[in-house]
Amino acid sequence: MNDPVITAYNHNLLNGKPLSITWQSPSNIAIVKYWGKTGRQLPLNPSVSLSLSRAYTETRLTAFPGNFSGAISLDFLFNGKPNTAFGERISKLLTSVADEFPFLNQLYLKIESGNTFPHSSGIASSASSFSALALCICSLAEHLRGFPDPDFRRNASQLARLGSGSACRSLYSGFSLWGETAELPDSSSDLYAIPVPLLHPVFGGLRDAILLLNQGTKKVSSSLGHSRMEHHPFGEARIRQANINTADLLKALAAGDTGEFIRIAENEALTLHALMMTSQPGFVLLEPETLRIINRIREIREQTGLQISFTLDAGPNIHLMYFESDREQVQRIIVEDLLQNDKQNKWIDDQAGTGPLQIT
Repeated sequence: MNDPVITAYNHNLLNGKPLSITWQSPSNIAIVKYWGKTGRQLPLNPSVSLSLSRAYTETRLTAFPGNFSGAISLDFLFNGKPNTAFGERISKLLTSVADEFPFLNQLYLKIESGNTFPHSSGIASSASSFSALALCICSLAEHLRGFPDPDFRRNASQLARLGSGSACRSLYSGFSLWGETAELPDSSSDLYAIPVPLLHPVFGGLRDAILLLNQGTKKVSSSLGHSRMEHHPFGEARIRQANINTADLLKALAAGDTGEFIRIAENEALTLHALMMTSQPGFVLLEPETLRIINRIREIREQTGLQISFTLDAGPNIHLMYFESDREQVQRIIVEDLLQNDKQNKWIDDQAGTGPLQIT
């Protein structure tokens, strides 16, 4: 009973008062993609992502004393309704880290969550969800210990990774790097993400218009897609490509090279879906509208010189990347040109974000 967490928790138990903690955490869009994993949620290759602003999850964790079962006890509500499947994922995660957070087995947890964007449609909802949850858990640990954690963000990133790999990149503002890379040998890690250390001011004005071509649930989950990278015929070549693109992207972000950023973003987006289509068995998440708009974006860039580009997550929706200086012109193009069909008339006007926010 000398563990400071347990001691502090027992004091809290005597008070008999529940504690609520709320965090907002953003989704992120990978520019260099994470696809394929090994071990305990470790990446096959490094990845670089942009944390967003308006696409986020808000999670409220309420901890109640009085759980004497010796096991994780929780209820999970999504948008005010029980969600058993995701609740089981959370319970599995918390059970796996109970040795590191021993108070979890001694509390009843009520977890209430909601998104500002469609769930499970390929906009990294698990990234924002598990990063928000990890922040709540680490804040609870900090409260029960009674002193601040000097490595709070890093530890939250590591915990988030165990729930969803891409979640570890949502812990910071702007661009984040996850995975060991020769470019940053002393700070990069497979265990957690870090902020990209050098960023040219031009990328502070990067915007992301998320074109919602299909708001339904993906036909193949990301977890299943990752598993199909095992024995993939192009697996080794992909790892080499990702390492090269990571090195090139870090240089472009530092130098303000927007042309190189566009090249890498589009190359990675198409590679991601090529890997899906050539896995065993292969699968296709792109839709006809996805391909039409991709081609149109490239046509507009060639015709006008606008610095617009696209990237994709594991789904059909398009992330249209552009810069603040072109905002008015690009948004007019989105409404008048790109989104032509009645079914495809919704989009999220997003941008580089400032990272997670605790709601007090």
